[in-house]
Amino acid sequence: MKSMIITYDLCGSGKNYDALIEKIKSYGTWAHITESSWFIKTGASCSTVRDSLASVMDADDKLFVAELTGVAAWRCLDKRVSDYLMENL
Repeated sequence: MKSMIITYDLCGSGKNYDALIEKIKSYGTWAHITESSWFIKTGASCSTVRDSLASVMDADDKLFVAELTGVAAWRCLDKRVSDYLMENL
């Protein structure tokens, strides 16, 4: 399983956060890091995750998906999220 970071900006007036969040959570292993940043673990490729998430986004919405190397640093995250990231990176 690969660790990935997902970030997005939903543009325009038709922001459908619920569908996107549901799609992200469907990967099973996830953490909501910041307002528009998520961590997931999956066997899928970055492009497969991108395409899956894009299916519930508008054409002008921005999306970034990257595989993580296991090295990360953060500040001021909720303790539960911080603990989760330390266990799953």
